[in-house]
Amino acid sequence: MIWVNQILQGVLLGGYYAVLACGLSLMFGVMRIINLAHGDLAVLAAFLVWLLTERLGIPLAPALTLVLAAMAALGVVLQRVVLERSLRAGILVPLLSTFGLAIVIENLLFEGFGADTRSLAPAIGSLAYDSWSISDEIYVGRLSVLIFAIAVLLLAGLQLLLSRTQLGRSLRATAEDPDTAELVGINSRAVYAAAAAIAVATAAIGGVLFAMRAAFAPYAGPSQLIFAFEAVVIGGLSSLWGTLAGGIVLGVAQSIGAQLDPHGFLIAGHVVFLLGLALRLTFGSAEARGRLRALLRRSA
Repeated sequence: MIWVNQILQGVLLGGYYAVLACGLSLMFGVMRIINLAHGDLAVLAAFLVWLLTERLGIPLAPALTLVLAAMAALGVVLQRVVLERSLRAGILVPLLSTFGLAIVIENLLFEGFGADTRSLAPAIGSLAYDSWSISDEIYVGRLSVLIFAIAVLLLAGLQLLLSRTQLGRSLRATAEDPDTAELVGINSRAVYAAAAAIAVATAAIGGVLFAMRAAFAPYAGPSQLIFAFEAVVIGGLSSLWGTLAGGIVLGVAQSIGAQLDPHGFLIAGHVVFLLGLALRLTFGSAEARGRLRALLRRSA
């Protein structure tokens, strides 16, 4: 029964990883950019919501709405000021640019808030620790279930956006061939800005959920970036639902690893990531292998 509990907890953890990873996957899918500041942008959003709720006394829902709008706008600025210009200089420059942005965000947060850890758990009250009892040995946290539900709804919404709207069709066309998309009247510059806004806003959602379920600090971003990257690679680059599957596989591996050994949480996740990477490079389709190799080249 204990293994059933560990698997269940891993599945729910995978929902959080899917929320965190979908923006990273979207930005690479549309612009072929790995945003190394993705995790730090998530942590920045967590600090902004904490600032509004704890220091200014704004309720959580309005604070979250304000921060999501601000982060979406920041995504547009990031695209127009940093990514758009750096893309013209080759594939390595955007990687270096986002790495530099990550360092700037981390140190600004450290200067502004210090090294102390913080949490948004007080803002959600008993939701942070309440759970449902399924049996004498299996309990599921209400917050974990809520996060998984948010992951499913978010991914479903993004899937509908991509498949049923004009913006989604423009995103898919630009991802396939931006030059041809321009020829049929699609403004690729506006499409890239929209993709960056969505990616940063979803990263912000992931950061706020992270702050609700755990303590966070200015330098917590790189670890969250690694989890998101692993979920994207395990699940594949061509499907939002694959991101959810990748997050679940990663979460289950980490949960079982923690049960086997106190230090096994991270090790088990990394091992499963490497196995998934090897399988995709060996048995994946030619197109999928090409995308994965491009992703690895940009992150090397």
